[in-house]
Amino acid sequence: MKIKALLLILFISFSSVLKAQEAFSKELYIKDNDTLQYRMLLPENFSKHKKYPVVLFLHGAGERGSDNQKQLTHGSKLFLDKMNRGAFPSIVIFPQCPKEDYWANANVDRSSYPLNITFPENEAPTTALSLVINLMDDIIKKPYVQTDKVYVGGLSMGGMGTFEILYRKPDMFAAAFAICGGGNPDTVTSFAKKVPMWVFHGAKDDVVTPQHSVTMVNAILNAGGTPNFTLYADDNHNSWDSTFAEPELLTWLFSNTKTNE
Repeated sequence: MKIKALLLILFISFSSVLKAQEAFSKELYIKDNDTLQYRMLLPENFSKHKKYPVVLFLHGAGERGSDNQKQLTHGSKLFLDKMNRGAFPSIVIFPQCPKEDYWANANVDRSSYPLNITFPENEAPTTALSLVINLMDDIIKKPYVQTDKVYVGGLSMGGMGTFEILYRKPDMFAAAFAICGGGNPDTVTSFAKKVPMWVFHGAKDDVVTPQHSVTMVNAILNAGGTPNFTLYADDNHNSWDSTFAEPELLTWLFSNTKTNE
């Protein structure tokens, strides 16, 4: 019975991946000599004559590569859910970071766990993040994009990328969520009061210590921001599973609209 149950879980998981691959179109963004692969999900019954929110999702380090596929492993199911697509029609972007690159400026020592991670400041964005920024700059110029409802979220490396893109483009996003990530607390002043945030982490995370999220939340609070913070007592690094199961996540995300202040 256990084998049958496992096979059923694997079948459901494989079916979900296939569904995501079919629904998310394969796209390329080329800037000078660099190329960013990404997948895009359009709203059902998409019309260029309507305006839609945009969600940028940044994957973790394990989904890096060049297949333009692995980045859909975590999170795509949330946006493909029929009820969610009906309630929150939006354009969803899943870029893929190359294997040798990283979304954030981070020095990662993998010789022990939790990983020893530091976040240098005043450095140029990585090639991968620079391409994402350029892509988003182009996307929000489209006439069918609701520019006051552009959102970003990510997990692990993507959570780190979320914090970084926020301080580099604080006026672009109406809200953001970061899962089991981290960043340089000295960078939050550019977005703390501008961008509503929801930060998630697992208290038992032995890959990226939850202290990174605690540090960022404290910095945002000290800078005058009012972030939501959820620490899952029993979660390890895969706190994205609990995050994606949050019934209020998308309701909260899409309730935020960027002001011109």
